[in-house]
Amino acid sequence: MAKNIRGNGDGPNGENLTYTVHGRGVVSRQQLTIEIERGKHPEHHNYGRDGINYARANPDGSKPNNVNKK
Repeated sequence: MAKNIRGNGDGPNGENLTYTVHGRGVVSRQQLTIEIERGKHPEHHNYGRDGINYARANPDGSKPNNVNKK
């Protein structure tokens, strides 16, 4: 279970093909989204776009950590 997961922006248009999981290293997008579906990273969820799942952190109420949080 990881609290800190960082997208690497290593795809052709800056999308995340891999993620860096603290304490584990680089993990593929496919592997990480499967782990999220199985509940291994409860502070994260999958976001689907154009038929592809991407990992996203759940909002935590901290303005610096969340997009458009007021």
